[in-house]
Order: sequence, then C-alpha cells, then structure tokens
Amino acid sequence: MENELQLAADELIVSKTDLQGTITYCNRVFMRITGYSAADVLGRPHTVIRHPGMPRGVFRHMWETIEQGNEYYGFVKNRTSGNDAYWCFSVVTPDYDSKGRRRGYFAVQRRARREAIASITPIYDQMLAVERRCPKAEAPAASLRWLRDHLAEQDTEYEPFIIMLQRGETI
Repeated sequence: MENELQLAADELIVSKTDLQGTITYCNRVFMRITGYSAADVLGRPHTVIRHPGMPRGVFRHMWETIEQGNEYYGFVKNRTSGNDAYWCFSVVTPDYDSKGRRRGYFAVQRRARREAIASITPIYDQMLAVERRCPKAEAPAASLRWLRDHLAEQDTEYEPFIIMLQRGETI
C-alpha cells in the first residue's frame, strides 16, 4: 500500500533538466522527499519520479507549453524511490543561456492544496480512463483533448483553472 507524503508549506522542490528532460540538478528537498540521492537521478530522465496514476496527457500539455517558451503550471503526483506518492503544484520554466538559446527547463514544486488535489483527482481519473481506451501512441493526445473539452464546457482553459485551484478559488 502506498503512503502519501506531503511537503511542508515552506518547502520547495527544485530540479533542472536538459532539453530532453534529463535531470541536471536537484536540491536537497528533492532528494529528501524522493529518497533518491543526486547520484541516483543526475543523468536520468525526470520520469524516474513519475507516478503511474498521472495521465500522460498532462505531460503532453506540459511539453507543448514549455517547448513554446511558456511557463507551465500544473498539479503533479510523483513517486518516491520507496513507491510512496506526493502531490505538488509545479511550475516549469524554460531556462536560457546568455545568448537567449533555450538550454533546458527549471522546475519548482511546492505543496499542493488538499482541496485542489480533491478537485483535480477525478479529472485525472477521467483522463486515465480515456487513455486506457486508446492505443498507447494516441492516448496522451486523446486525454489532453478530453481535458480541454471538459474545461471549455466550464468556460475556462487549463492554466487559469489550475491557478484558480491552487489559490482556493472556484469557477
């Protein structure tokens, strides 16, 4: 049975990746929460902490957003080295070199509000159901399309909805 860990209100998990999502930096909070040492994760894909209960469509949206040079905001359920889970409110930002060329991504994760997790979980469950009904290669796009349609029915889009949840606001 998986335990769920929770970040303290003042804790920030920080990581950096290259353009392909390979971890190039992680802070001490990352290591303490995940149970991985820097040696365990540096040079490995960030997916090493991906929880299987996360819809792939969420990550499709993240990659589309950051590859366009925009910041991504989202709720992410991650997995520790001991297979426990932890939820975060994540902000992923493109990282640029001194010549303005994108060289990777910078992620800061903080504690997600419990009410936000309660609101996003059934949405993620529905996205996972969509993904299970599709061929693997089509699943991320299909669940992301479902998410966008679902939010459009509520007259909102992804980023405003996510930020509203983290702030404790309602539609």
